[in-house]
Amino acid sequence: MLKIIKTTLAAFVFCSATFASAEQLTIKSDAPKSYTVKQGDTLWDISGMYLEKPWLWPSLWKMNPQVANPHLIYPGDVLHLTYDADGKPVLSVSNQTVAKLSPDTSGSAMANGEVRGGDVRKLSPEARKTLKSSKAITTLPLQMIRPFLTYEQALTEEQINGLPYVLGADEQVKNVSSGHILYVRGKVDQGAAYGVYRKGKQYVDPASGEVLGYETKLVGTARVFRTGNPDQNEPGSLKVVDVKQEIRQGDRLLPAADGQSLPAFFSMRKPEQPIAGVIIDTTSNLREFSTWDIVVLNKGAQDNVKAGYMFGIYRRSPAVVDTASGPVYTSDATLYQQVTGGHDGEPIQMPEEKIGDLMVFKVAERTSFAIVTGTRKPIRVGDTIGEL
Repeated sequence: MLKIIKTTLAAFVFCSATFASAEQLTIKSDAPKSYTVKQGDTLWDISGMYLEKPWLWPSLWKMNPQVANPHLIYPGDVLHLTYDADGKPVLSVSNQTVAKLSPDTSGSAMANGEVRGGDVRKLSPEARKTLKSSKAITTLPLQMIRPFLTYEQALTEEQINGLPYVLGADEQVKNVSSGHILYVRGKVDQGAAYGVYRKGKQYVDPASGEVLGYETKLVGTARVFRTGNPDQNEPGSLKVVDVKQEIRQGDRLLPAADGQSLPAFFSMRKPEQPIAGVIIDTTSNLREFSTWDIVVLNKGAQDNVKAGYMFGIYRRSPAVVDTASGPVYTSDATLYQQVTGGHDGEPIQMPEEKIGDLMVFKVAERTSFAIVTGTRKPIRVGDTIGEL
């Protein structure tokens, strides 16, 4: 059984052993026989040292009877790669023992613990009990995804329109700061904390041109001290607690708990059914991006996407036209050829090639956030997702 991370903030668990056993384990030729876990390591990094397919991590582990808690591994733990009687690879964690003094009832010992005369104390082995750090090794770099797990949202226009919104403040200022009072239209609960959000850029499906949702960014937090009465057009009142950006009229409110609790576990696995999609945005705002960057997919809960799903990232190879004078890349067309329809010849549909992997960690209705776990080439908006 895999030793998995279990922290207060978040923990990730690789796919179940039953699912993993359906795929063939392939150990890398240069996999180390032993490895000492270091501060800053992740389970994904470590599994990548041993496996061609890191998501099959659980099937590599066996329960080590000397390990008191099989659910945690920490910096300083030593991993050992061995093979069982059937030739299957096994990764275990060593557990050292120490000698413990136990009194011999046949002799007498002084109360202060000193040995006198023929007094004897036996040495008996016992598993060492060590107070370890509460910081277990996480599966992926938690700091990369925490802002998106905790605050960032992707909401549809219908969802946004149904939220309470800011009418104004107790002072006519453009930059509302901590201590100001916000007046809002819509139902709010007495004493409750709210995040103040602003609608950002659109997330557009590249095939249909349909708007799937909007980037919705946290700009501040506030707490209700007067609910008002929406039915009588009386605004609710909130005291601003914290401001990340200026709070503006029209900004929307979400209860502070919505979408902000970190899940206890992710089950890292393949989708039960094939799902094809497209990377439609990245939070880095760069043309190309790489491992641990965050991307937005055009598939969400309505497409049966779940947190923990892993996908391969694909890109179609450059298009070619097979002309009378030989094959030519479509992009090499002259200006005249572009105006007249391109090269005169037979267009060839080139295949898609896998260039990376990603894992979904947060799912909205029609979109989802994912983290790139590995790349062979820089990733771009427009690359597709599919089978691992």
